[in-house]
Amino acid sequence: MQGIKKQTLDQIEITIRKAGLFAKLKQKGITTSLKADGSPVTEVDLEISRLIIEEINSLLPECNIISEESLNPFSSTAPFSFILDPIDGTDVYSQGLPSFAIALGILDNTFTPVGAMIFAPRFGIGEEELFIRLDPGAHLLINNREETIIQNDEIKQITMSSKGQKLMNFDNYKGKVRTFGSTILHLVAPIICPHIAGSVTAPCYVWDFAASHAVLLKCGYNIKYTDLSPVLYDKELLIERKPLKTFIYAGTEKGIETLYKVLPLKTV
Repeated sequence: MQGIKKQTLDQIEITIRKAGLFAKLKQKGITTSLKADGSPVTEVDLEISRLIIEEINSLLPECNIISEESLNPFSSTAPFSFILDPIDGTDVYSQGLPSFAIALGILDNTFTPVGAMIFAPRFGIGEEELFIRLDPGAHLLINNREETIIQNDEIKQITMSSKGQKLMNFDNYKGKVRTFGSTILHLVAPIICPHIAGSVTAPCYVWDFAASHAVLLKCGYNIKYTDLSPVLYDKELLIERKPLKTFIYAGTEKGIETLYKVLPLKTV
């Protein structure tokens, strides 16, 4: 298998769009329960996970699927691996807020992020919704429009996960911080928001960042740990389902270097 046919990805997009509209319809009055690790989950997370996994399995049975809400077989020789978060931002979703997204990342056979679909049905930038699509080897599409992104190195505005204010040292950072409640949207903010140049994210799981990482790489951005080492899609992330070992920075190379200088982790 050399690539994924556009028609196949078109069909997956249709399913993701249907799932997003389903999530939007069901948001009012949703109830949550807690998983073993204390994180929230809703019946909508589970249903969306089932729908998208069934679709990918029927279209691409030779590919891996790693989902937050289910365990699936994993092959180290699969041509592609799909990384699914059925609702990123479940907490804000359960509270009726708009900043949640369905995120599907695509890794190639070297476990490099090369594609993504991100659907935020209530979180558009000047529009009602946001749909980001990146087919492997293709142009980036934002709401069906081909986009050329101008890189922003100036770290004057960033996004940050909700734990950042406790664990990062703000002594030398004088800019603004935005918090949406969705790691996927935090990380892709430098691509969709013209004045946001970077992101600082607490340790999270592969489904929380893989889709955004593919988009960032396509646009000349990256993700690195706070010691500036690269984030590798290894056995611990993909098979053992462990979280990242520490906080990560997202930005251009220059932007990440700036974050390293002005927003380090607090020392004990």
